[in-house]
Amino acid sequence: MSQTQPPLPENALVVLIGASGAGKSTLARTWPASQVLSLDALRGTVSDDPGDQAATADAADVLKLILERRMARRLNTVVDSTNVEEAIRAELVMTAKKYGVPTVAVVVSTPLPLCLQRQQPRPANRRVPDDVVRRQHAAMTSSHQNLAREGFTQVLFAHDLNRLEPYLRHLSEARRSDLGLDGGDGLGHLLLVRRFFGEEILPMWRWNDDSDIAGGDRVGEIRLGQQHLTLALRLDVDGEGDIGFDIAVPCPFDPECSATAWTPAYSVTCLHRALTGDLDHRDDIVCDVHGYDDVDQEADDHAAGMDDDAEGRADLEEQYAAAVRE
Repeated sequence: MSQTQPPLPENALVVLIGASGAGKSTLARTWPASQVLSLDALRGTVSDDPGDQAATADAADVLKLILERRMARRLNTVVDSTNVEEAIRAELVMTAKKYGVPTVAVVVSTPLPLCLQRQQPRPANRRVPDDVVRRQHAAMTSSHQNLAREGFTQVLFAHDLNRLEPYLRHLSEARRSDLGLDGGDGLGHLLLVRRFFGEEILPMWRWNDDSDIAGGDRVGEIRLGQQHLTLALRLDVDGEGDIGFDIAVPCPFDPECSATAWTPAYSVTCLHRALTGDLDHRDDIVCDVHGYDDVDQEADDHAAGMDDDAEGRADLEEQYAAAVRE
């Protein structure tokens, strides 16, 4: 679908204006993350809690510092905050003009009922009181006609921006790079690592293609300092082509066993449980020497009458019978 898009300067200061719950952060994510200055995120940076309103002043100071440095480099920058107060907007515009950077005001004019509704599912520390949202929405509505006078180069409404196309283009390019379709090596099997355990694991993941401990399957390691985990990539888990990972754990059947034992790993939670020993006694562990659930197998053999010392047992039974006769 092709639509006429209001032209945005290649490098500008883009100021999002709207009440809490208007969708500013969703819109901001259509720009590269490095270009977005989020007041919520900076509150988290300075206080470990994005909802800590007491940290707003400190977060605003950090935002101003970063903005100053980015404007000096004339880099495209998006300010993701309510920005409904004229004094705040004036300071942003002044910083951009200092370095000759054009300014764009983007009004996110989401209806008030929807802004209020979006507060409900938020965590308590991120939920903005209804009266505050109403004030923000009223301030956003009344500010529109004054934005040009405040010095903004352009004044646009969010619904007039066609940000979906550049956003999907960025995602498509990243995906093609991951798959190696851009002429690069791509991530290969690391795509599976990311899918199972999350992208945060990738920097710590190393393939150990010289290892033969997984019966020919590819072995990977997650290592940080003295702690590490060993995993095997299974390309045919159930004989039907399903793919998964097993993680190495101690053999639960014999404390003296030095063989590798394996249990399935489905998510990063399994990695944590394996590292803390919480998976060491799962009932789906398979040891390379003892096989699957060796203890239960002995019980099953006994129940089926498969005694490995039938003569000895017969002798005990004869002694018991003799004792009864006496």
